[in-house]
Amino acid sequence: MNNKNTDFDVIIVGGGTNGLSAGCYLGLEGKKVLVLEALDKVGGMASSGYLIPEAPQHLVHPCALDMMSMRVHAHVPKELNLERHGFRSIELTPGYVYLHPDGTSLIFWRDRNRTAAEIRRYSEADAAAFLKFMDVIDMFLDIALPMMRADPAELNLGAKFKVIGSALKNRKLKPELMALMTGSAHQAARERFEHPVTISAMCALTGLAGDISADGGGIYYALLGFLHRFGVGRVMGGMQKLSNAMQARLEELGGQVLVSASVAEIVSAGGRVKGVRLVDGREFTGRAVIAGCHPKVALEMVSTGEIPSYLLTRIAMAPANAKGSGPLKVDVALSGQISVPRYEAARGDGVDLRNTCLLIGTEEAVLENFAASIRGEVPTLPYITMAAPSAADPSQAPAGQDVLYIYPPVMPVNPVEGWDAIRERVADQIIDQASEYVEGLKGNIIGRRIEAAPDFTARLNTVNGCVVHIDTTTLRSSTMRPAHGLGGNTLPVEGLYLGSAGIHPGGGVNGMAGRLAAKRVARYLAKVSKYGS
Repeated sequence: MNNKNTDFDVIIVGGGTNGLSAGCYLGLEGKKVLVLEALDKVGGMASSGYLIPEAPQHLVHPCALDMMSMRVHAHVPKELNLERHGFRSIELTPGYVYLHPDGTSLIFWRDRNRTAAEIRRYSEADAAAFLKFMDVIDMFLDIALPMMRADPAELNLGAKFKVIGSALKNRKLKPELMALMTGSAHQAARERFEHPVTISAMCALTGLAGDISADGGGIYYALLGFLHRFGVGRVMGGMQKLSNAMQARLEELGGQVLVSASVAEIVSAGGRVKGVRLVDGREFTGRAVIAGCHPKVALEMVSTGEIPSYLLTRIAMAPANAKGSGPLKVDVALSGQISVPRYEAARGDGVDLRNTCLLIGTEEAVLENFAASIRGEVPTLPYITMAAPSAADPSQAPAGQDVLYIYPPVMPVNPVEGWDAIRERVADQIIDQASEYVEGLKGNIIGRRIEAAPDFTARLNTVNGCVVHIDTTTLRSSTMRPAHGLGGNTLPVEGLYLGSAGIHPGGGVNGMAGRLAAKRVARYLAKVSKYGS
C-alpha cells in the first residue's frame, strides 16, 4: 500500500453513489482510495439540500427521490453497513397512484392482487389480463436479475444456470416474453387491456423509463415488476443521508474524499493510467482510476492520443436522451400542504394519497409529450410525476407545510425557443396543470427551483441532460453499455475503468455499477501485484 498523500492505489473521479460505492468496496479490500468530487458535496444525482433561498427550511431533492433500485439491490447497503452511518429508509405504502382526469384513481400496491383489485373496479377482463401479464414480467425479472447482479464480462455460471432454470420453468411464456422485449410499452398495454384508466396508468408508469412507442420499450415494465417484488422506498432525512453514509463508511475504511476537486485530465502514458490532474493544478498518482462520471466525459479527459479516435466517436454518438426528450424538475416550497380530496372522496376507502408518488397523464398525454419533445416543442397535455417528500417525512419542511417534488418526465431537451426563454413560463404551465389534480398548490408558493436538461448537463457534468448517462435500451445493456468495446473488463488504457450509470446494470440509485467496477479493479490490482508491472 502507498503511504504518500498524493499516491493512491485507486483514484475515483466522481463522488456520486457509484463512485462512493466503488470506494467503499475497495476500502474493504484494504486499498488506499481517493474520491474526487467536482461539486461542494458528495452525492451527485443522489443529493438533497436547502436550495430555495426563500424557503431555507424546505429540503429539496434536485434529482433522485424514490428508492426502488436500491431495494432491488438491497445487498449493497447491507454489505457496506450503511445503517450504522445514518442511512435509514422506509417503504411507501402505497408506492404509486395514477390519477385520471375524471377523478378516479388506480393504486399500484406492492401486492399484485391488491393492484388487480384496483383494476377490477374498471374491468374484470383487465384484472385477469394483469395477473397473467405479471407472470410474463416475473419471468423477465427471474432471467434479468441474476445477470443484473453479475459482471457481464465474467463467466457467471451460477447466474446463467439460474437464468436457464427460469427459462425452462416458464418456457410456455417464451412467445409472450419475446413479444414484450421486442415490442413497445404502449403495444404491450394495448394488447392486454381495454379500459382507458388501466391503459393510461400503464403508459404513465412505463413512460418514466423511456419512449413508450419505441420498439424494445416493453422492458420498461420491469418498473412494474420491481414495484411489486421490492416496493418503493424513501430515505428518511433526505437522499443526502445515503450519500453521506457512504462517504462516512469510506472514510472509516481509510479512504479520502475531496470535494470542489474538478478533474482536468486522467493522466495516461504508454497505454497505462498514471493518475489524475485537477483543474487547480494538483496531481495525484494511482495504479488504477475509476470514472464514476459519464463515460463520454471520462474518456475525453484521458490524455490525448491514449484512447483510439474510433472509440471516442463511438461514445460521443452513444444515445443520451437521443430522441430529444428529457425530464424537467420543479421543486416548490409551500406555506401549506397539498391534498387530493376529490380522488380520496371518489375512492371512499380512507387511503391517504398524500403519502405516495402521484402519476398524472393519460395514454394520449404520454404519447403527445414524447411526440412534441421530438419536435422541440413543449407538450400541451399534462404528464407529471409528483410527490410531497414532507408527507412521508415531516422533517423535510416546517410543521404544517410541504415541499413539492414535481417531475414532468418528458420535456424537450433542446426546445426551439431555448430553455432560457421559456423556463419560467413552462414552470407556470406545469404548476397550473398539477393544480387541476391537487389542492393547496397555487396560492401557497413561497419559492421554487427549476432545472431543465441544460441545467442537469451543467451541474452534473452529464451529456444532453441524460440522468441515466446512456439511454436504457436492449442494445445498450450488458457489455454493450455504454457501447461495443467499452462495456467489458478492459479499456484501451490499462488500469482505467468505467463505473457509473453509463455501464452495466444502468441507472438508478443503487451503487451497483460502482460495486462492479471495484471488483474489476481489485482483480486487476491482484494481477499486477502477482505478475509485476
